[in-house]
Amino acid sequence: MNEISKLAPVAIWENFQKLCDTPRPSTKEEAVLQLLEKMADDKGLSHFRDSGQNLVISVPATPGYEDRKMTILQAHVDMVTQANSGSTHNFDTDPIRMQMDGEWITADNTTLGADNGIGAAAMMGFMTEDGLEHGPLELLFTVDEERGLTGAMNLEPGRLKGEILLNLDTEDEYELCVGCAGGGDLVATFNYSPEAIGAGYVARDIALTGLKGGHSGIDIILGLGNANKLMARFLRTAIRDFDARIVAINAGTARNAIPRESFATIVLPESKIGGFDTALKAFAGDVRDEIGTIEPNFAIASKDADLPETAMSAADSKKFNNACVGAPNGVQAMSTSVEGVVETSINLAIVKLADGTAKVTLSARSSINSARDAIREAATAVFELIGASVAWGDAYPGWKPNANSEVVEMMKSVHRDMFGKDPEIRVIHAGLECGVLGAKYPHWDMVSFGPTIKRAHSPDECVHVPSVARFWDYLLAALKAIPTKG
Repeated sequence: MNEISKLAPVAIWENFQKLCDTPRPSTKEEAVLQLLEKMADDKGLSHFRDSGQNLVISVPATPGYEDRKMTILQAHVDMVTQANSGSTHNFDTDPIRMQMDGEWITADNTTLGADNGIGAAAMMGFMTEDGLEHGPLELLFTVDEERGLTGAMNLEPGRLKGEILLNLDTEDEYELCVGCAGGGDLVATFNYSPEAIGAGYVARDIALTGLKGGHSGIDIILGLGNANKLMARFLRTAIRDFDARIVAINAGTARNAIPRESFATIVLPESKIGGFDTALKAFAGDVRDEIGTIEPNFAIASKDADLPETAMSAADSKKFNNACVGAPNGVQAMSTSVEGVVETSINLAIVKLADGTAKVTLSARSSINSARDAIREAATAVFELIGASVAWGDAYPGWKPNANSEVVEMMKSVHRDMFGKDPEIRVIHAGLECGVLGAKYPHWDMVSFGPTIKRAHSPDECVHVPSVARFWDYLLAALKAIPTKG
């Protein structure tokens, strides 16, 4: 193991190294589940998987804490798989390569998986470390959170015995999360008939790169560039002014990540290349003027490509691109009850177009179910206007704050004792599993917290090393303060 695994607390970093060494994309968590099961077997801890493939490991109370309420520690084991263009990383087989950058740890051109690997590693610490003081624990490792919270959605009611849930999946220390938005996706499919390309055409590859990307819930308020929206905007100019036709588009990889890059291939009359190049340069300058302060590395460029045999028709190119231009994206409404919190948003996440089929994935979020579905209806209407078929994914509920939460009051008290100040109480615009889990187990008293993680869901993801140590100490102190039964 490298030097990172020897950082303090070893209980977290040694286990996080094990997670980084074990591929764990969403829906492909079998290897990491087997790792956790073997660790439990080595310690003689009972465990089971439910029908949703969520893993529950029971850890007995340490002497003197047998009378405490049973507490569930919960994290998801899958990670978002994003890599910079040019990276050869295979998330199905390759380990994540961690690297130090001062007080921060990041990965080599890929997402790090600190979301939610640090939380999972902390839970593993209760299997590997002797002498920790706590009451009876259930360690709930959920699967497939990043793709749509499907592990939590398929959690079997009645199997877990705990009364308190500590979710370890938020990303700013000194904060307690007590509520979150719900969400739902939609996929628009547009079928078209490729047509032959006439004489006098040339092909161009367009690469739009350098955007920061990020979490489509947490970071949506920042006004970052969306590669799909920017590419659609330029293609509108190319189609309208230079008779371009679309051959292919490949942009975005995850519904819950703001797309950082977009790659498109077009054909256009050779006689219009000069004007096209001038327009591309002007567009790049316009975008830098608009968002250059927050997206300083934005770039767009084109190069000659091999001329394909077919492309979208001119009419279909215009029709499909107009839908992408017109589709809603970004913050739609701010909360009227919690200052500074996004209420409703939508992310134009993925665009894939080739060989007669174009698919567009959008992900909506809101703390109000009707508002979530209203913005999905708006996006649906845009794509239905061009004759696309639209399918909605299952929606997941938000998490309504509990004004009478015993565990939140306990966590606040422990925080004051440890850090000399109250934690910030937050409701976040992201889809934590707590909303789904609370619907399965409505009696659970829940709170979410974690160390500081920046730019999750992008290759710039990083975790603050000192905050991990404080997070661990806070978790240990909280477990010692869990109320007694009865």
